[in-house]
Amino acid sequence: MLPDKQFLIDLAHTKMPYGKYKDRYLIDLPEHYIVWYNSKGFPKGKLGDMLRQVYELKLNGLEYLIRNIRAQSSK
Repeated sequence: MLPDKQFLIDLAHTKMPYGKYKDRYLIDLPEHYIVWYNSKGFPKGKLGDMLRQVYELKLNGLEYLIRNIRAQSSK
């Protein structure tokens, strides 16, 4: 299932709310951190859904899509 447009816009502008990488855009989190979440389990709720999507994007080399959305919507 493909995420809707608003979900991707929200993902482009969401920052990590806690931890070592607090205030870093989710798409800019280090790959090893996202892989760790994938193996341990993503948090529940919207944050978990977004991190899961980041994992899929990084796995497929598509991070640039989210960065482009953020650049376009910040103009």
